[in-house]
Amino acid sequence: MINRISKDEYYIEIAKTVAQRSTCYRMRGGAIIVRDDQIISTGYIGAPRGTKDCFERGFCLRTKLKIPHGHRYELCRSVHCEQNAIINAARAGVSLLNGNMYLYMESASTGEPVDAIPCFICKKMIINAGLNKVIANTKENKIKIFLINDWVKQWQEADIIDDAEQYGDGEKILSQEEIDNNFKKI
Repeated sequence: MINRISKDEYYIEIAKTVAQRSTCYRMRGGAIIVRDDQIISTGYIGAPRGTKDCFERGFCLRTKLKIPHGHRYELCRSVHCEQNAIINAARAGVSLLNGNMYLYMESASTGEPVDAIPCFICKKMIINAGLNKVIANTKENKIKIFLINDWVKQWQEADIIDDAEQYGDGEKILSQEEIDNNFKKI
Protein backbone atom coordinates (compact mmCIF):
# COMPACT_ATOMS: atom_id res chain seq x y z
CA MET A 1 0.00 0.00 0.00
CA ILE A 2 1.27 3.49 -0.87
CA ASN A 3 1.33 6.06 1.93
CA ARG A 4 -0.17 9.39 0.98
CA ILE A 5 -0.21 12.51 3.08
CA SER A 6 -3.61 13.90 3.98
CA LYS A 7 -5.09 16.89 2.16
CA ASP A 8 -4.50 19.00 5.27
CA GLU A 9 -0.82 18.00 5.34
CA TYR A 10 -0.56 18.67 1.59
CA TYR A 11 -1.95 22.19 1.90
CA ILE A 12 0.12 22.97 5.03
CA GLU A 13 3.26 21.96 3.10
CA ILE A 14 2.29 24.35 0.30
CA ALA A 15 1.76 27.12 2.89
CA LYS A 16 5.22 26.27 4.29
CA THR A 17 6.72 26.81 0.84
CA VAL A 18 4.85 30.12 0.47
CA ALA A 19 6.29 31.18 3.86
CA GLN A 20 9.82 31.01 2.46
CA ARG A 21 9.10 34.27 0.55
CA SER A 22 8.61 36.18 3.83
CA THR A 23 10.65 39.34 4.41
CA CYS A 24 10.39 39.51 8.21
CA TYR A 25 13.36 39.01 10.52
CA ARG A 26 11.15 37.59 13.28
CA MET A 27 8.77 35.20 11.55
CA ARG A 28 8.24 33.38 8.27
CA GLY A 29 4.59 32.79 7.55
CA GLY A 30 2.58 31.53 4.61
CA ALA A 31 -1.15 31.26 4.08
CA ILE A 32 -3.17 29.68 1.33
CA ILE A 33 -6.91 29.76 0.89
CA VAL A 34 -8.65 26.72 -0.51
CA ARG A 35 -12.24 26.48 -1.70
CA ASP A 36 -13.75 23.39 -3.31
CA ASP A 37 -10.36 21.64 -3.06
CA GLN A 38 -8.68 24.32 -5.19
CA ILE A 39 -6.11 26.90 -4.08
CA ILE A 40 -7.60 30.31 -4.78
CA SER A 41 -5.11 32.62 -3.05
CA THR A 42 -1.75 32.73 -1.30
CA GLY A 43 0.05 35.22 0.91
CA TYR A 44 3.27 35.56 2.87
CA ILE A 45 4.57 38.03 5.45
CA GLY A 46 5.98 41.08 3.70
CA ALA A 47 5.94 44.83 3.30
CA PRO A 48 3.20 46.47 1.21
CA ARG A 49 3.85 46.38 -2.53
CA GLY A 50 6.41 48.93 -3.66
CA THR A 51 7.71 49.72 -0.17
CA LYS A 52 10.96 48.69 1.52
CA ASP A 53 10.84 45.55 3.62
CA CYS A 54 12.92 44.76 6.70
CA PHE A 55 15.58 42.98 4.64
CA GLU A 56 16.03 46.02 2.40
CA ARG A 57 16.22 48.31 5.43
CA GLY A 58 18.51 45.89 7.29
CA PHE A 59 16.59 45.82 10.57
CA CYS A 60 13.27 45.11 12.24
CA LEU A 61 11.63 48.24 13.62
CA ARG A 62 9.64 46.27 16.22
CA THR A 63 12.81 44.60 17.51
CA LYS A 64 14.56 47.98 17.80
CA LEU A 65 11.55 49.27 19.73
CA LYS A 66 11.63 46.14 21.95
CA ILE A 67 8.01 45.35 21.14
CA PRO A 68 7.14 41.73 22.05
CA HIS A 69 5.47 39.33 19.65
CA GLY A 70 1.71 39.70 19.52
CA HIS A 71 1.57 43.42 20.30
CA ARG A 72 1.47 46.81 18.54
CA TYR A 73 1.22 45.55 14.95
CA GLU A 74 0.50 49.06 13.72
CA LEU A 75 4.23 49.67 14.21
CA CYS A 76 5.24 46.82 11.89
CA ARG A 77 6.12 47.48 8.27
CA SER A 78 4.93 44.00 7.22
CA VAL A 79 1.50 42.75 6.24
CA HIS A 80 0.66 39.36 7.76
CA CYS A 81 0.40 36.32 5.51
CA GLU A 82 -3.30 35.87 6.34
CA GLN A 83 -3.99 39.48 5.38
CA ASN A 84 -2.01 39.15 2.14
CA ALA A 85 -3.90 36.00 1.14
CA ILE A 86 -7.21 37.82 1.66
CA ILE A 87 -5.97 40.95 -0.13
CA ASN A 88 -4.57 38.96 -3.06
CA ALA A 89 -7.94 37.27 -3.55
CA ALA A 90 -9.66 40.66 -3.54
CA ARG A 91 -7.18 42.01 -6.14
CA ALA A 92 -8.06 39.06 -8.38
CA GLY A 93 -11.80 39.38 -7.76
CA VAL A 94 -12.05 35.94 -6.13
CA SER A 95 -14.66 35.23 -3.45
CA LEU A 96 -13.37 33.57 -0.29
CA LEU A 97 -16.82 32.73 1.02
CA ASN A 98 -16.87 29.23 2.58
CA GLY A 99 -13.18 28.68 1.93
CA ASN A 100 -10.55 27.40 4.36
CA MET A 101 -7.21 28.99 5.19
CA TYR A 102 -4.09 26.90 5.68
CA LEU A 103 -1.46 28.62 7.77
CA TYR A 104 2.19 27.81 8.40
CA MET A 105 4.58 29.80 10.62
CA GLU A 106 8.14 29.32 11.75
CA SER A 107 10.83 31.34 13.49
CA ALA A 108 12.84 33.28 10.92
CA SER A 109 15.99 32.96 13.04
CA THR A 110 15.86 29.22 13.77
CA GLY A 111 13.52 27.81 11.12
CA GLU A 112 11.71 25.94 13.88
CA PRO A 113 7.91 25.73 13.55
CA VAL A 114 5.83 27.77 15.98
CA ASP A 115 2.17 27.55 16.91
CA ALA A 116 0.47 29.35 14.04
CA ILE A 117 -2.28 31.41 15.64
CA PRO A 118 -3.74 34.37 13.77
CA CYS A 119 -3.50 37.69 15.61
CA PHE A 120 -6.66 39.62 16.50
CA ILE A 121 -6.46 41.78 13.37
CA CYS A 122 -6.17 38.73 11.12
CA LYS A 123 -8.96 36.93 12.99
CA LYS A 124 -11.29 39.86 12.32
CA MET A 125 -10.39 39.83 8.62
CA ILE A 126 -10.84 36.04 8.41
CA ILE A 127 -14.28 36.29 10.03
CA ASN A 128 -15.40 39.07 7.68
CA ALA A 129 -14.01 37.26 4.62
CA GLY A 130 -16.49 34.44 5.28
CA LEU A 131 -13.95 31.66 5.75
CA ASN A 132 -15.04 28.46 7.55
CA LYS A 133 -11.87 27.36 9.29
CA VAL A 134 -8.14 27.89 9.66
CA ILE A 135 -5.94 24.81 9.57
CA ALA A 136 -2.58 25.65 11.12
CA ASN A 137 0.69 24.03 12.07
CA THR A 138 1.86 23.67 15.66
CA LYS A 139 5.38 23.80 17.02
CA GLU A 140 5.18 19.99 17.35
CA ASN A 141 4.55 19.72 13.57
CA LYS A 142 0.95 18.73 14.13
CA ILE A 143 -2.19 20.34 12.72
CA LYS A 144 -4.63 22.46 14.72
CA ILE A 145 -8.03 23.42 13.34
CA PHE A 146 -9.73 26.67 14.32
CA LEU A 147 -13.45 26.90 13.51
CA ILE A 148 -14.31 30.49 12.66
CA ASN A 149 -17.78 30.18 14.17
CA ASP A 150 -16.10 29.34 17.49
CA TRP A 151 -14.28 32.70 17.41
CA VAL A 152 -17.57 34.47 16.70
CA LYS A 153 -19.33 32.65 19.58
CA GLN A 154 -16.46 33.42 21.99
CA TRP A 155 -16.56 37.11 21.09
CA GLN A 156 -20.35 37.21 21.44
CA GLU A 157 -20.12 35.81 24.97
CA ALA A 158 -16.97 37.61 26.11
CA ASP A 159 -14.69 40.17 24.51
CA ILE A 160 -11.87 39.90 22.01
CA ILE A 161 -9.26 40.09 24.79
CA ASP A 162 -10.78 36.99 26.37
CA ASP A 163 -10.07 34.95 23.24
CA ALA A 164 -9.01 31.38 24.11
CA GLU A 165 -6.13 31.26 21.58
CA GLN A 166 -3.88 34.31 21.33
CA TYR A 167 -0.65 34.81 19.43
CA GLY A 168 2.09 36.14 21.69
CA ASP A 169 0.03 35.40 24.80
CA GLY A 170 1.84 36.02 28.06
CA GLU A 171 4.43 38.47 26.76
CA LYS A 172 4.93 41.85 28.41
CA ILE A 173 2.86 44.65 26.93
CA LEU A 174 4.88 47.85 26.62
CA SER A 175 3.40 51.16 27.62
CA GLN A 176 3.25 53.98 25.07
CA GLU A 177 5.95 55.77 27.10
CA GLU A 178 8.28 52.74 26.83
CA ILE A 179 7.72 52.56 23.07
CA ASP A 180 8.33 56.31 22.70
CA ASN A 181 11.58 56.01 24.69
CA ASN A 182 12.73 53.05 22.57
CA PHE A 183 11.84 54.95 19.39
CA LYS A 184 14.05 57.88 20.46
CA LYS A 185 17.03 55.48 20.65
CA ILE A 186 16.76 54.49 16.98
